Amino acid sequence: MHLMSTRRRDNQRHTYADYLIWSGSHGEELIDGVAYVREPPSPSRMHQDIVVEMCRQAGDALVGNTCRIYVAPLDIRLPKNGEPDLETETVVQPDLFIVCDQKKMDDRGVRGAPDWLAEVLSPGTALYDQTIKLSAYERAGVPEVWLIHPVDHTVAIYRLEGGYYRRPNIVELRGETAMTSVPGVSIDWDRVLAKIG
Repeated sequence: MHLMSTRRRDNQRHTYADYLIWSGSHGEELIDGVAYVREPPSPSRMHQDIVVEMCRQAGDALVGNTCRIYVAPLDIRLPKNGEPDLETETVVQPDLFIVCDQKKMDDRGVRGAPDWLAEVLSPGTALYDQTIKLSAYERAGVPEVWLIHPVDHTVAIYRLEGGYYRRPNIVELRGETAMTSVPGVSIDWDRVLAKIG
């Protein structure tokens, strides 16, 4: 089994304009001008099983709704202070995310914070997701972030309060967990875990 890890691509400062030139695979991201790559770039089967089942459940709940669920790889540009796209220094690819304002969508992905997102943690990427990416999500104003720990069978739920994430609500992966930022959507963890056996 290969352990996925995240590392800095180089020591240069990058913008979205640079990213468009060298980015070519899932797992390449840009946070505050620093480029990160994952090795190996493809996630595990368990990771994919979790993402697919969560996407199925959320997608079913959103039928007839203006909100839509998306999965990586799809770029989310998180500009600061309205900076133009090509000067944006943060571009991320969360595992799953929901966007309700379809004006944020374009051919390249999303510009601005999604309404909800989730990352499925692996041992090699957990620290990166829990620190560097979480700080970027907080700064961009993502209202709700779920960090799913498949080994521990828990999810850490961060909700924005007054512009900051407070201590996360840690929930066991059993029964149903409702999203607060996207009403009417919940995840049945028993169905998710049945997929990974």
